[in-house]
Amino acid sequence: MKNELHKTKLHSNPIVFDRFNAIRVVVIIMAIMLIECASQTAFALEKSFSIKVAGYDYDRVQAIKDGYVSIDGVDVSFVVQDIYAVNKSAFGPDKKYEVTEIGLIPYITRYINEDFRDYVLIPVFISRTFRHRNLYVNADSDIKKPSDLKGKTIGTPRYGMSANTWIRGFFSDEYGINAYDMQWMETAKSSYGGSQKTAPVKYFFPDGFTLLKAPEGVAEHELLLNGKCDALITSFSPSTLAANPKIKTLFPDVRAAEMEYYRETKLFPIMHAIAIRADVVKEHPWLPKAVFEMYSAAKQRAYDNLGETGILKVTLPWLTQEFDKTRELMGENFWQYGIEANRKELESIMRYVHDQGLVKQKVSFEDLFDPTTIKIKE
Repeated sequence: MKNELHKTKLHSNPIVFDRFNAIRVVVIIMAIMLIECASQTAFALEKSFSIKVAGYDYDRVQAIKDGYVSIDGVDVSFVVQDIYAVNKSAFGPDKKYEVTEIGLIPYITRYINEDFRDYVLIPVFISRTFRHRNLYVNADSDIKKPSDLKGKTIGTPRYGMSANTWIRGFFSDEYGINAYDMQWMETAKSSYGGSQKTAPVKYFFPDGFTLLKAPEGVAEHELLLNGKCDALITSFSPSTLAANPKIKTLFPDVRAAEMEYYRETKLFPIMHAIAIRADVVKEHPWLPKAVFEMYSAAKQRAYDNLGETGILKVTLPWLTQEFDKTRELMGENFWQYGIEANRKELESIMRYVHDQGLVKQKVSFEDLFDPTTIKIKE
């Protein structure tokens, strides 16, 4: 009876009732805040770990290297390494970098041919280069255009290297000659110094295709000068080529040829991507997206530096004009990350590696990338 009377009085007194409801609301809000706080604390603890990032120290990664751009709750350190070192680490036994630059075509060939799954790609295409600049012929040669190479012998440090793959690709697409219309000769010595000896690579050529081996100790430029090969492809432009009056580039105006290629195809050839070690992704499934955003932010900082007009942050007198001309041709974000922005390049690469005998079967390029990054955009 007293309880019923108390309830009656409580409900009949609006002031007491409002205070009671207010207390209930406060308690509920505090409970929600405590749950949210606990959730955020658990998430922060889950993210508190260290990763090593490896690759070249491009301007577009400098902000990561310097610590201006990072990932919340993650201790990111940057190790400067060339592509040979990072590929060796990723494809070898140590795999010491959680995040690494990696040769895209070497990754594709190992993924398809050797079931390599120790790293997964994210669509950050950190190295890109037009490759018309890497074709050389003898200055006295009658070879004036790519179609003249049909039936000729091409010297190269390695048949399956990325520069070759893209060059053979535009030979086929733009000039109608495919990889099997020429003979290929691999060298054991590089024109820029050092040995080209590496582990044997399995190719998947049609019957009758022969990959020649150059004599030991003979560099590519020597093959060109002594007539053992008719043209040369190399991913570098060493002084032994660039400064030799007996050697010239196949395209007299390389820049004009590369710009015209872009106008016609809208392809900006991809050389290297970014990969994350698979065990790290399994433990931290949110990391691929966070790494993508870190690289994108670092690239934006590089764009900002290139666009600075008050001072020149890059040691190039006509930097501003060069930057403006590039954007005029290729757009504001000309070094794009993301799948959709690079779909044409990725589809071309997968076609090239199969058509040129680098892989045993076709796969979809989406299979190579972490699923959480397939639809991510800048």
